[in-house]
Amino acid sequence: MTGKLEGKVVVITGGSAGIGLATAKRFAEEGAFVFITGRRQAELDAAVKQIGPNAAAVRADAASTADLARLFDTVKAAKGRIDVLYANAGIYEFAPLGSITEDAYDKMFNVNVKGVLFTVQQAMPLMKDGGSIILTGSVAGSKGFEAGTVYGATKAAIRSFARSWTADLKERNIRVNVLSPGPTQTPGFDVFADAEMKNYMKSIVPLGRIGTADEIAKAALFLASDDSSYVAGVELFVDGGSAAL
Repeated sequence: MTGKLEGKVVVITGGSAGIGLATAKRFAEEGAFVFITGRRQAELDAAVKQIGPNAAAVRADAASTADLARLFDTVKAAKGRIDVLYANAGIYEFAPLGSITEDAYDKMFNVNVKGVLFTVQQAMPLMKDGGSIILTGSVAGSKGFEAGTVYGATKAAIRSFARSWTADLKERNIRVNVLSPGPTQTPGFDVFADAEMKNYMKSIVPLGRIGTADEIAKAALFLASDDSSYVAGVELFVDGGSAAL
């Protein structure tokens, strides 16, 4: 049986762990060749072993335009095009209003906003007409969370990007959509959330549990494949209903 992404060339930033890695594995299983990025070589090497032979890793910081240029030079030399771009790399820190530092603001906007903008812009010469671009948003871009001022603002910017780029890329028939997870079990979530925080996160999800990285990956597959051929400019919440209430 032919996979849903058979023969497609995919780039996933932040693909060495969590949602990015789960998505890379699922995309490769569906027939894609997947390039993943991350900042730590050991994690990238381990991720490629998990994904299998249809994967390659490029060490790159999403906030560095020089690293992004090297990434896309590598993709161009190896495959010559991109069918699906998943701008997934992102970071989060939380601080209540009154204790937000300039450093934390700069770090989050550099990776989550500047990084996504220049990832997409520098990919454009390689993007195939009719391709799919997926941006990682968050329920925090639509709802107010205590101590989430800066992170929420970065994700609101991502939602705006998808609208503008849908207009910019309509002549090329490139679909741009946002995939916005709710609370999801990842290594980063474990670092951030103690038992009390996890219980709080569960309490804001109508389905009453934390999501899995693979549940997000399945939604990413939908947006990457022809199953979503008439879907453009949307924000798809995969959050157990938390953004709705």
